Amino acid sequence: MQDRLGAVGLNEITICVFRFYAERRVVRAMTVNRNCDSVRVLYSFPHKLGADRICYTAWQQVNGLASAGAELLVFPGALSRPVPLGVTVHPTLARGRVRIPYKLLGSRRAFTLHDSIVARRLKKLGGCVDIVHTWPLGALRTLRTARELGIPTVLERPNANTRFAYEAVQRECERLGVSLPPGHEHAYNPDVLRVEEEEYRLADALLCPSDFVVKTFRDKGFEQGKLVRHIYGFDERVYYPDQRPRQASGGLAMLFVGVCAVRKGVHFALEAWLRSPAHETGTFQIAGEFLPAYAEKLRPMLSHPSVKVLGHRNDVPELMRQSDILVLPSIEEGFGLVIADAMGSGCVPLGSDACTEICRHMETGLVHAVGDVAALAQQMTMLHEDRPLLERLRAASLRKAHDLTWTAAGARLLQVYRDVIAAQHARRQAPSAGEALRH
Repeated sequence: MQDRLGAVGLNEITICVFRFYAERRVVRAMTVNRNCDSVRVLYSFPHKLGADRICYTAWQQVNGLASAGAELLVFPGALSRPVPLGVTVHPTLARGRVRIPYKLLGSRRAFTLHDSIVARRLKKLGGCVDIVHTWPLGALRTLRTARELGIPTVLERPNANTRFAYEAVQRECERLGVSLPPGHEHAYNPDVLRVEEEEYRLADALLCPSDFVVKTFRDKGFEQGKLVRHIYGFDERVYYPDQRPRQASGGLAMLFVGVCAVRKGVHFALEAWLRSPAHETGTFQIAGEFLPAYAEKLRPMLSHPSVKVLGHRNDVPELMRQSDILVLPSIEEGFGLVIADAMGSGCVPLGSDACTEICRHMETGLVHAVGDVAALAQQMTMLHEDRPLLERLRAASLRKAHDLTWTAAGARLLQVYRDVIAAQHARRQAPSAGEALRH
């Protein structure tokens, strides 16, 4: 027996045990006392809902949808933060306090297991789901099952088209002479690309949080009808402005927040900062962890006295409240959540045109073309020298921020669901070409 267990391996045994219990669960949500006007959503997320980065985005998305009135049946891999009352949650890779460690299986295998469990549960739900919302790398079987059942599907695109992103990051890395470490999320991976492009094909609609994301898919030949716009948001309870009056004198305080990687364009920000006279009296704070090879490449600029490398920080909202401007010169983005956070905090965004369009040039911030260091330096100088302009942009961004909360994003996403459901219904009702000719 011991030899058999050794041959099967701990991973296989763990998977079998969790799959057994998962299949024994009876999903009773969305079938009792439902509001006929509500939308019944199966929300599949293969990561830890409520953890960092996209896990936080998905968690806020669930909160916003619940606030908007969606009936939610959520299948995360695991749950890291509580969700609102009324949201039904069945983690796929956890039972009670027991979790399958992602490191034990490896992320890709964990995502595949999650997808398999959700697909099996979906088959048992029959007509109890109006739409299925999936996330990348954990959706293939679920999308196929939904198609077999005639349930419309959407696939979240938290980033640009993956092939485009790989190509853009690789070009810039080669230009800089920086190599991404093996397994880095933006290093070219043909297996990931194959899975994601098949998910693109299977989904009825791709959820694009910015016009830039839409453009990257259009440029790769996708039809506009498959690309639907929604938006992300910010938490107004966490990101809010300092009520104390701003000092009119003193140097410009600039901030970058995020993973310090090539795709985020920190090198552009540093070069522009040191070109601008703003650096003579101002401070550029960088809150985020650097890739070692990238930090080494940028060491001469990072060592300038006006540049402060803070590392990972847990006080980002306060840093934003203390800063005049936030810079995000990304070469590719999905949305750029920190721009919405900054606007809600009274920190004027300077973003590339790969970032969200909520940063409107000379309205709610300043926008530069990707890689245009000269333009970015000129913008820093302009805000350094023209403080009334800085204050006007700050006031406008704060006014706009009221429309950018996660609650507003949830209401918009719920309407997107309704539009996708209606579009599929219309396609079913439309006669085929042959039927049209016969009539």
